[in-house]
Amino acid sequence: MAADIDFSFLDDPEFGLPSYFKPKQDPMEEFNTLLTQEVPPIREFSGKDSEEAKKLFKFAKGTTTLAFVFQGGILIAVDARATMGSFIGSQKVKKVIEINDYLLGTMAGGAADCYYWENNLARVCKLYELKNGERPNVGGAAQILSQMLGQYRGYGLSVGTMIAGWDHKGPGLYFVDNDGMCLKGNRFSVGSGSIFAYGVLDSHYRWDMTLDEAVELGRRAIYHAGHRDAMSGGVVRIYHVHAGGWTNIIQAEDLMNIHRQRDAEKGIEFLDDEVTFNS
Repeated sequence: MAADIDFSFLDDPEFGLPSYFKPKQDPMEEFNTLLTQEVPPIREFSGKDSEEAKKLFKFAKGTTTLAFVFQGGILIAVDARATMGSFIGSQKVKKVIEINDYLLGTMAGGAADCYYWENNLARVCKLYELKNGERPNVGGAAQILSQMLGQYRGYGLSVGTMIAGWDHKGPGLYFVDNDGMCLKGNRFSVGSGSIFAYGVLDSHYRWDMTLDEAVELGRRAIYHAGHRDAMSGGVVRIYHVHAGGWTNIIQAEDLMNIHRQRDAEKGIEFLDDEVTFNS
């Protein structure tokens, strides 16, 4: 039966797409025109502090990282959301960089910049240890990172990190940014959600906290930042720096679970779009 069907209509030039879908000129002619066009000259990138640099490296970023010193050492708490402008790129980014067994760094700003330079710091610290037979102290490590970043001031790096560790002087906490600034302190929060984290820290921070109280404070601060700041969220990770090194106390706790837990404590129950209060 198929042999008796006339398929000659397929050869008709009018068969197929309507005329308004057809190209107005020969595709090969258009292609050849593009090939023969003169290529505009490439302007040399002027680099440091230029308008080109400001436009190229204008990142739309956000995060929440915090660290504070208490009687039991240093507690570090971070969120895990990575954003690409107004889009969420990931909810499980590890924003604590393990430099060595006694030194940690946090990540805020451009993820690639933080990861590269803090891993470079780990390499330099290891070379120092092999040469001198001892680890550099926390302040020395922070100064090394500060000097490395300071050499590239104005070139568009995006780094806001906290260096936390333990040495012969005890706990040490420093903030280092892409301009080479290096500050020592007892409490820092970095990122777009830091204003909310600082509100919790300033209200509830005490030097004489137990480890459990410190963990709950860091957990609560990251939760509030993730709840109010669109650029922060995902999971919370918590590290404890102590005389024996550091310990990862909370590997990844979903902030939504904390949100449901707190609502349950308040007697609020969410059912779709309706909010009811338990009697």
